[in-house]
Amino acid sequence: MGVAIVTGASRGLGEALARGLAGRGWSLVLDARRAEALQAVADELAPLAKLVAIPGDVADARHRAALVAAAADLGGLDLLVNNASLLGPSPQPRLADYPLDVYEDVYRVNVVAPLALAQAALPLLRRSRGRIVNVTSDAAVEGYEGWGGYGSSKAALEQLSNVLAAEHPELRIYWVDPGDMRTQMHQEAFPGEDISDRPPPEESVPAVLRLVEGDLPSGRYRARELEQA
Repeated sequence: MGVAIVTGASRGLGEALARGLAGRGWSLVLDARRAEALQAVADELAPLAKLVAIPGDVADARHRAALVAAAADLGGLDLLVNNASLLGPSPQPRLADYPLDVYEDVYRVNVVAPLALAQAALPLLRRSRGRIVNVTSDAAVEGYEGWGGYGSSKAALEQLSNVLAAEHPELRIYWVDPGDMRTQMHQEAFPGEDISDRPPPEESVPAVLRLVEGDLPSGRYRARELEQA
């Protein structure tokens, strides 16, 4: 296999995907804001794969440069997974009451950072004819009350991905809705609610791996539909 950058790898889908890639022989560059949690994942996966764990914020240009440099040191880059996301306030406010400084932070992490990391990674990805997976949400296409900040940022990420795919036919670029998952972010979105009926993020990993290692064209995919195909 090749070399992958996975952002937001200390928990949730990012952690589950990192574990899945490590088990299939990928070398990994892992990112997360929480250094201790990221190191715990790295320690667990170290016997399975060559990896580098770099804590930091994807909204920081120096951190993004460090991720790409680490991938180059591992031999190049075949896969970029933009999974790191910022939910925003919990509970989610209506747009009329949304604090605009936080709104800008959500876009900085969920839209600007994935594009900036893709720009930094493109020279390596072109050499390998690699792939980009941008993790999105059904909130990008559905008008859920209270989800205007996160949902609109994911809508922007989807169109960004769509245009990148048109501009770079030599690459495979996917924007993937993993579906509802039993994650900390999902719990933060619904504070006080019981989300135990949601599937764990591990159940979405096979669908993402199908995109990563298969031959499907660039585009938008829903994990549940890929699993059933």
